[in-house]
Amino acid sequence: MISISDLFASSDNSNSLGAKFRQKRLANFESLFFKNFDKTQPIRILDVGGTDYFWKESSLPKLPNIEITLLNLVNQHICTDTIKGRVGDGTNMPEYADNHFDLVFSNSVIEHLYNWENQQKMANEILRVGKKYYIQTPNKHFPIEAHYALPFAQNLPKSWMEFILTKTRLSRLKKWSVEDAKQYLDEIRLLDEKEMKILFPDCQIYKENWVGMTKSITAHNL
Repeated sequence: MISISDLFASSDNSNSLGAKFRQKRLANFESLFFKNFDKTQPIRILDVGGTDYFWKESSLPKLPNIEITLLNLVNQHICTDTIKGRVGDGTNMPEYADNHFDLVFSNSVIEHLYNWENQQKMANEILRVGKKYYIQTPNKHFPIEAHYALPFAQNLPKSWMEFILTKTRLSRLKKWSVEDAKQYLDEIRLLDEKEMKILFPDCQIYKENWVGMTKSITAHNL
């Protein structure tokens, strides 16, 4: 039986609402992927800020000629035949040449870069190192703020949000630590469709909808 706490847990919990949306997003991504790539040929994918648990649900790692690189600020100690973990900064990737990757993928990362300048840097690097891209982020204007699972949290003063997160159990039925609350409140800058189109000028937009509202936005050129 699925509990209320499971439903509102983070997306790494397979019973959470976030995980259900992620599965739907993965299905959309894979349908576009197989229309654009010949799976019999070598394919190199860069996942900026990626996790191995996301790819465990995907059919891509099972392909014989694919290489997936997960780029994170800290080493995730991942080593499989197809998935490699690397330490790096998605806003500055001098270690990779232009068009080094066939595809750059990123899921709910670009909103964690503190400011618009860093988001521009990440977008520019994605466009430089990748031939194709698929970049997802929560929609700034969706009524439920994705990281806290609270209505209109993105519109409240940070001091109010810090109090709510650390002194109550309204966010995901738990009290946040002061350190985690401050970190999230500092680093998250949500984006809307207009800003995603500025960051990725040639993109198509895939909208993930829920009860008639756009929950997340994906910019891609697949």
